[in-house]
Amino acid sequence: MKTNSLQYKLWMSGTGLFLCFFLVIHLLGNLQLFLPPDRAREQFNWYSHLLAGNIIIEIIAYVLYASIIGHTVYAIILTVKKSKANGTKYVYDKRGVSSVWYSRNMGLLGTIIFLFLIIHFKDFWYQYKFTNLPLDAKGNKDLYTIVEKAYQQLWYVLVYEVALIALGFHLLHGFFSAARTLGVFHPKYVRWVKVVGWVYTTVIILGFMAMPVYVYLNSL
Repeated sequence: MKTNSLQYKLWMSGTGLFLCFFLVIHLLGNLQLFLPPDRAREQFNWYSHLLAGNIIIEIIAYVLYASIIGHTVYAIILTVKKSKANGTKYVYDKRGVSSVWYSRNMGLLGTIIFLFLIIHFKDFWYQYKFTNLPLDAKGNKDLYTIVEKAYQQLWYVLVYEVALIALGFHLLHGFFSAARTLGVFHPKYVRWVKVVGWVYTTVIILGFMAMPVYVYLNSL
């Protein structure tokens, strides 16, 4: 059981780190949304077309899909195993003394993120891949207009922000957990691991949170 659990944790760490790398690339690509609207439309649609027509990017995309599914499945398996191993819960639960609240609620945070991913893929990825979007002046699919219309809705922006807050706590726990699993969370390096984890999470989350707010405020 211990061997299987370690293997699952290693796979969780591997898929998680790949997803962390993808978030950096995704953030850098989406920074074009901060350009003036006309230029943002041209640049963002060109960027989307470039990604869709590149075989290497297509391969990475399939790795991404597999990583999301694998990460979710391994998380469920580990949660079930941990639940069985813990056995009967005691009346006096003092886990909060030794662990932060988001570490004890990864199931809830993961569920919020997974549901948001379904919405996110449906509204953007699915529409780009499988619907006949209008073309922009350069002849590229006008994904920018879809993004713009989505972020002009306050309820959508709020859902997006809540999901990103959940993702932020998920990243913090996952980053430190992966460091322990991979043997990096050593007393000599623990301070730097924490600093890198907090800096990475803060930059990623604030960067993504700013995008829908920026588009929404510009639409008022």
